Amino acid sequence: MSATNTGVPPTERDPSGHPEDCPVREVLDRVGDKWSVLIIVMLGRRTHRYSELDRAIEGISQRMLTLTLRALVRDGLVERTVHASVPPRVDYALTELGRTLLEPLTALDHWANRHRDDIRAARERHDRQQG
Repeated sequence: MSATNTGVPPTERDPSGHPEDCPVREVLDRVGDKWSVLIIVMLGRRTHRYSELDRAIEGISQRMLTLTLRALVRDGLVERTVHASVPPRVDYALTELGRTLLEPLTALDHWANRHRDDIRAARERHDRQQG
């Protein structure tokens, strides 16, 4: 099999042919960052309040959590619900579109857990050969 014939189907592109118009790249820009995936997985379990997400996601700053949630809401993956209470309560939940991401993310999680040791061993072999 040649490098140009990998068996992987080509991605659809915008007729303009610009790489930034590639749907896969556009989606990976959103779900490919580490915070988005963690938030989507957590919201796949149940609705969360902002403060719950902030406490549960180790290492995320409040600014990054806010920016990531805004982007996920903008992309239609997460729904933000403000409850008229004192103090105001804000809940975040996956939309139906967001729920469709759970299957591929779960598959990726299973793959990563199955092959983590293989990848670590390959890195060690590579590093030994290089050094």
